[in-house]
Amino acid sequence: MNSPAKSSNNLQAYRLILYRRALHPELFKVKGRRTVSHGEYEFEAWVMPGSHLLRFQHGPLTAVELITDMEDGVPDRGVLAALPCAGERDHEQAFSDKVKFWSTIQTEQLADNLYKATYNELVAFGKEQDALIHTWVDTDLANTATGGRCASILDMQRYRREIHVQAWHLIAAGGIVLRTQSMFEHAE
Repeated sequence: MNSPAKSSNNLQAYRLILYRRALHPELFKVKGRRTVSHGEYEFEAWVMPGSHLLRFQHGPLTAVELITDMEDGVPDRGVLAALPCAGERDHEQAFSDKVKFWSTIQTEQLADNLYKATYNELVAFGKEQDALIHTWVDTDLANTATGGRCASILDMQRYRREIHVQAWHLIAAGGIVLRTQSMFEHAE
């Protein structure tokens, strides 16, 4: 059995984990969900404070991307890859001969004034795009220049054989901005 989830606001703790199986929502603090059924695939996105999960289902195959800073409680069964998110990196993964995955990860640590402007811009963008958004306040930082405002934003575009997801996680502690661009694609 997994131990209770423990999170960190340290940029070095963030990881991209890929699974070849579905994960259960009770393992996470899910704050919003969106499901897309399109042609031959089904897609589900969960937004959580500072993290997200993307599930792509094509026939019997399930592919999952998890971005998390959880140090404990993350399942290890079914893991295909686990990568640190700090810095910039690209990753490509074949889940099968028919399902492929690509992701680009970029992280930054911004000064308070830049973080606040970035937060305002991305939350406004997310609302305009009808993105999946969760905002919260880090009460320890409520009286700082950032107001302790944090957000996780998932913007999705679906296509006939693929889905693209841009995600931003803005964490006031440390001025962290983590951006991912992911794509799941199935062959015909």
